[in-house]
Amino acid sequence: MTETVAGPATEIALPNWPDFGLIDDVRCPLFAALDRGETAALATLFRLEGGGPRPVGTQMAFTAKAAYGFLSGGCIEADVTLHAAQVLGDGVPKRLVYGPSGPWPDIRLLCGAEIEVLVERILPGDPAARQLGALSLARKPAQWISNGTARLCLPAQHLGQTVWQDRPFEIMRPYAPQPRLIIIGSDPAALAMARLGVQSGFETWLNRPKGPQAPPPIEGLNYIRSDPQAALAEIGLDAWTSVAIASHDMEIDHAALMAALGSEAAYVGLLGARRRLSERIEALKADGLAFEHIARLQAPIGLDLGGKAPWEVAISVIGQIIQRRQKRDS
Repeated sequence: MTETVAGPATEIALPNWPDFGLIDDVRCPLFAALDRGETAALATLFRLEGGGPRPVGTQMAFTAKAAYGFLSGGCIEADVTLHAAQVLGDGVPKRLVYGPSGPWPDIRLLCGAEIEVLVERILPGDPAARQLGALSLARKPAQWISNGTARLCLPAQHLGQTVWQDRPFEIMRPYAPQPRLIIIGSDPAALAMARLGVQSGFETWLNRPKGPQAPPPIEGLNYIRSDPQAALAEIGLDAWTSVAIASHDMEIDHAALMAALGSEAAYVGLLGARRRLSERIEALKADGLAFEHIARLQAPIGLDLGGKAPWEVAISVIGQIIQRRQKRDS
């Protein structure tokens, strides 16, 4: 495995504005490229010293024409892209070191950190990539194991951190299912949550019982019109799913709460007046919902940012969900 490069085998042009970095989970573009029969390169940050801007496990994916994801604050992406282009061409994996002990004195992270990145080529039909795709589709945790040349993907019972060993070299990178957000409602706040959820990388669903046939004009949004209990059962409520209830209808809210609070969902929030919260809780108790399930309810919903405009509500809700997820993962 080499750490130097004579010159790229092909050119991967990065755009002037790094919108490729808005994609944090590169699995979707990676799978899409492989499904099209394209060869891809996968870059994984597996070692970090000094507190860099991106955590261990961060990845970029490359095809001959595009890049997805980012590994730093813009310090190394262009250089990693050059190496990825060569890996795409010759298939020889690379370990790239950036920082004080790296071989490129003109490339430094402004934060003073040192990071190490593995760049490996992934061919269409790669068995490990196919298994990762299957586990991702089934929303099952996975463990990716690679030495840059040989790869293995296994179902994971418990998700740990990305780790690596040097002799023999091997990295082990866990993958959780894509975070999912289900919004129940139809008002501007619900639409703002839906739009921001899609932009934030959630598999996002909007449930409007008996709503219009046509979905709202939000690209990437899933839409379902059945009653809340049926909708939540059809979509699925696992430990990587968050539910935001904002229908402004007591019966719909109650049905959604009964279905969501007793599930594995990681987050259940309710939008509504604080003065009516005790009434809602008493109704849940009357229908037999256990205290420990009721205690999971986040109401009022979202972080207390003080705003009530649709985008302010959406930011507070998405922010709280991310905050909870980060605390759980750490």
